[in-house]
Order: sequence, then C-alpha cells, then structure tokens
Amino acid sequence: MIHRKGENTINFLTILLALLVFGVLIFVHELGHFLVARACGVTIREFAVGMGPKLFSVRSKKYETQYSLRLFPIGGFVSMEGEDEDSEDENAFNHKNVWQKIAIIVAGPLMNILLAILVMFVLVAGFGTPISTTVGAFVEGATSDDCGLALDDTVVKVNKIPVFTGNELVYEIMHQGDRPIDLTVIRNGEKTVIRDVVFPGFSESGVTFGEADFKLYAAPKTFGNIVKHGFFRSLSTVKMIWDSLIDMLTGRYGMESVSGPVGITQEIGKAAQAGFSTLLYMCVVISMNLGIFNLLPIPALDGGRLLFRLIEALRGGRPLKPEWENYIHMVGILLLLALMLFISFKDVLKIILK
Repeated sequence: MIHRKGENTINFLTILLALLVFGVLIFVHELGHFLVARACGVTIREFAVGMGPKLFSVRSKKYETQYSLRLFPIGGFVSMEGEDEDSEDENAFNHKNVWQKIAIIVAGPLMNILLAILVMFVLVAGFGTPISTTVGAFVEGATSDDCGLALDDTVVKVNKIPVFTGNELVYEIMHQGDRPIDLTVIRNGEKTVIRDVVFPGFSESGVTFGEADFKLYAAPKTFGNIVKHGFFRSLSTVKMIWDSLIDMLTGRYGMESVSGPVGITQEIGKAAQAGFSTLLYMCVVISMNLGIFNLLPIPALDGGRLLFRLIEALRGGRPLKPEWENYIHMVGILLLLALMLFISFKDVLKIILK
C-alpha cells in the first residue's frame, strides 16, 4: 500500500522489531514446507531460519534433521534429500509423485497467506469498529457531493469493482480516484449509478491518488460483520498487492516506490509508533506479500519451482534434468540478490538524503 510520507525512523528497537516480524514470517513459511514434506515422508536434512553462517543448530535423533538459526534474517530453507539432485534414498523428494511435490512447494506461500488472513480476523475482532460503505457525512470542501453523491448512499461498486467494507471503498477511491470514477450506490432501496464523480487527490512519489472526501457509518460489531469484514479485507489486501504489481509493470509506480528490507524496517517502525493495530495491519500486508510474491513463476522462488513441477505433470511425471533446473534457479538467485542490493542501497540513500 502507498502511505503518506512521515518521519523516517530506524533505531535499535525498530531493527529488533523488524527482525522479530521477519523471523516469524520466515519461520511460518518454512514450517509450511516442512510439515507437508514430513507428511509426505520426505527425508529432511535441515530446517533453517535465516541465511549464511549458522548461529545455532540442533539435530533430531529420530529423523536426523538439523534445525538451524542462521545469521542473516533475509530468508530460510528446508533442505530435502533429492530436491536438487537425483538420490537413491527411497524417501527422497525426487521419488515422490508430482502432486506431492506441488503440495510441498505451495505449502510455504499458503502458510503466509493463511497467517495474514488469521491476523486480519484478529485485527477486525479485537481492534476498532467495522466500517460500512454508507456515507454518513462529507468533509469540508468535498467535491463528490457536488457530483451527485448524497448522505446515506450505500456504495456497492467503484467503477466495476464491488466493495463490501469501508476499507475497500476507501482503497478503491485511492487507487482509481486520480480521474473521475463511476459509483454504484443503493439509494432509497434502488440501485443508482453516479457518473464521473471527482475526488480530491494527493501525490506520493510522483504518483497521484484519489482521497475519499466523506465519512462512513460504523457497522455493528457482530459475529457476522467480523467474519464479513475479515474475509473481504483479506481479499482486498490480495487485490492491493496485485494492483501494485500491475502498476509497477505498467509504469505507474517507479522504482522509488519499491522497498527492500531497509525500507520495510522503516515502515514497521512507523507502524509501531502509530499503534499496535497499525503494526498488525503492516504484518498482514508483509505476510500476504511474501505469500503472493513467492507464488510468481520466477526462478529461485517457490513459484519458479512450481512451474517446473507443472511442466513435469504435463510430461506425464517425467521431470526435466535436475542440472537444467538448478542452473535456471541459480541465475534467478543472483538476479534477485542483485535487485535486493540495489533496492537496499536506494532505501539507505533515501534515508541519508532526508
């Protein structure tokens, strides 16, 4: 999500908090791979949180699996016998059927997505009040009421996108409101389309966004509304991430809008200062990002490995040569590391210059 600019704050406590957030999300991700691999009977050599030199490790007597904490909290891995090479071990990854391999690969990203949904439900149930899509008041200087929007209108669509919660409505106006938009509303029990509604705008990193110029009624905090808002706000977070990806590919957002570990640490610090509920929402966004990004068909990511398993399925269970796949993933790792270094340098430079 695009946030308005605030104070740049990175200190020791912020770094510790960011390490905790990253550590939990990485652990949950790798735990997904680990649990499904174990359920499929795969021999697991190592379960590691972090990359680089080992800080601490223990070995399981029952399964001979090594559990490790490594120096750099920028990833983690589950090392399985036969994952990157042919193995004679009957319990090796390469001897499992293609659908078991697919289940093991997608388990990590799905665990991050499920964690994000769980935290979103906690956020909705424990903090604040669900917000409806019904207009309760207009702010001073509002333009949308001049375009035909009225008090007590319940907005159900922004252009062609349905909205079910106030959070979704505000986001869609932000994302689409850089130009006049059509609002579908329920007014006096009838559906009405209000054409070319204009909203105030603000700019962030050279990109213009719309800003809702009205206040919405609160919704009763019932069990049904908690389920509804938790579900639809989770879907809206997925859509927000997808929108951001499309906007970057189409050039609406530049590289200045992309953050790496340094930029994310800074945002975690801002979220913590804003309050616990804001920090929880930041964790939702990061976890959902981690899950969705890892499912993209990019070499070295889970999505890249999934693509090879789908090719294997189309070939009737015959995988491509492991060395070919390893070379492609190695190139992917090098490119991702180069991109991470570039973005981190950009984030540090931005902090120094401000």
